[in-house]
Amino acid sequence: MAFKTNVMRLLDQKKIPYDDYSYTHTDAISGIDVAEVLGQNPARVFKTLVTVSKTGQHYVFVIPVQKELDLKLAAASVGEKSVRMLPAKELLPLTGYVHGGCSPIGMKKNFRTILDVSAQAFDRIIFSAGKVGYQVKIALTDLAKVVLFTLAAISMA
Repeated sequence: MAFKTNVMRLLDQKKIPYDDYSYTHTDAISGIDVAEVLGQNPARVFKTLVTVSKTGQHYVFVIPVQKELDLKLAAASVGEKSVRMLPAKELLPLTGYVHGGCSPIGMKKNFRTILDVSAQAFDRIIFSAGKVGYQVKIALTDLAKVVLFTLAAISMA
């Protein structure tokens, strides 16, 4: 691939192996659409969600595209009473990413990140490369070299 996103450049700098994918974003509106366009199991393709707590803390949750974030489980996983989804208009200024192109790698700040425990079922998972229409596939052990994350059961069907 000739085009490199900032996520890909960060992975290259750290010499972390990854596979990259691109697709026409008009072909894939939802995460399930992305998995279908890429010919991948939706359980292996993850979306990155940003939340905010009543105390103003921001948290990043990475879950399979076919699942929903369980806000109660998510809050419990970070020791908060509750969290809510960050309004879309606040995503770009906070993270540097737009809705649909948010990646756990390369945000403006390092936020506490929780990865759904289901990711352990795969040797490598796929998630946004930081731009709509681009995805990367990476091993969890390699992801841990660039993002401090913990695993927890945070999604529901």
